[in-house]
Amino acid sequence: MMMMMKSVIAIVTVIPFLLVARTGAFQPPLSKNGPTSRNPLSMAETTTGTTRKTRAPVFDEVCDTTGVTLKRFMSEVAMLNPELDEIKVLFGAIETACKAITNLVKRSQLPSSETLGFQGNINVQGEQQKKLDVITNNLLKRALRFTGRLGVLASEEEDAPVSIPGAPYSAGATKDVLIDAGTRYCAVFDPLDGSSNVDAGIPTGTIIGIYEFDETCEIDFSSLGSEDSEDQEALCLANTLQPGNNLVAAAYCLYSSSTFLVLTLGAGTFGFTLDENLGEFVLSHPNIKIPEESAIYSFNEANFNYWDEPLKATVRNWKAGTGASGKQFSSRYIGSMVGDVHRTLMYGGVFGYPGDEKNPNGKLRLVYEGAPMSFIVEQAGGISTTGTERVMDLIPELVHERTPVFMGSRNDVQEIIDGYAAWQQ
Repeated sequence: MMMMMKSVIAIVTVIPFLLVARTGAFQPPLSKNGPTSRNPLSMAETTTGTTRKTRAPVFDEVCDTTGVTLKRFMSEVAMLNPELDEIKVLFGAIETACKAITNLVKRSQLPSSETLGFQGNINVQGEQQKKLDVITNNLLKRALRFTGRLGVLASEEEDAPVSIPGAPYSAGATKDVLIDAGTRYCAVFDPLDGSSNVDAGIPTGTIIGIYEFDETCEIDFSSLGSEDSEDQEALCLANTLQPGNNLVAAAYCLYSSSTFLVLTLGAGTFGFTLDENLGEFVLSHPNIKIPEESAIYSFNEANFNYWDEPLKATVRNWKAGTGASGKQFSSRYIGSMVGDVHRTLMYGGVFGYPGDEKNPNGKLRLVYEGAPMSFIVEQAGGISTTGTERVMDLIPELVHERTPVFMGSRNDVQEIIDGYAAWQQ
């Protein structure tokens, strides 16, 4: 009888442990000016000169059968890191929004949904918006905005967002950011990455990055419309122009055969899968580690002739099996960044969208795509680079700035970096 009771207790008990983050993972180099990260989970020096160790929950094998929900996971994180308690609220909103978006995407093919096709608008990037772009953008914007934890919110889809009812201040009819002074975080997001493929049922995704909000941002509402208010507004908008090193959290949600939510809080990368029977995201990929090398690359090879010579040479070697690993690479390209990066995390390899003669800075946005996805990949032990610079070190000058990106397995991405370095000599 006593043995049976012990077995029951073992099945229903989940024991959280303390874990020092980034053990064995890629250690990002410091910037030229020293540590730039304000991430409360990072191993960077604080203003007092002390070192703060990351603590993340680790669950035993019992959870392989009972499951750990995203809510439970975030509660454990907040318990171990009280300074992240408000992040738990943000991820509650993200979770709800991703559930709603996955239902929209799945039902989009039905004649009654009326969500396919073009909206008729052109966004700030000069791209024609799909109906689902607009719907998912508004959905995610409202979910995040009404948490009450955001000071600034910016979307890849917008140059002039619709004012949100109840917002204390909307930054004008021609701005792409909403401002609410006095709150802690800043969120940037791409609501439906890969939306150009949605009519064909190709996997799509949502990308989100969360920064700390500069509390020096203050709006004098009595002076709105004056030059002083424009200067104040510019200071607040600058919260979106932070390097990836300052990210507190990043996540993506992939809408595919299953709905996956992959996140990092600076203490490793964790993957959750939506259990539609429960209506909950359940931890399915704890502490993801990308293989150090693989034999897969995900580039749009239709642009090969426009690439620069260092990249052409590297890809030729991979195809011929004469690269550093001696393996002959295969090409796997979906055309949706979230889908391609997710596969790269699972199997290894390199995802890239380089600059070329047509688009010298590539097509991916640094703020909404490059930095958040780089944070996730680096926390899984991978590397992300432009070929010559670490993506996380880049300081954006414009909210819609683009950058070349290569991310994935450490050894494979390093081969690209070495190729550019040799070419420059």
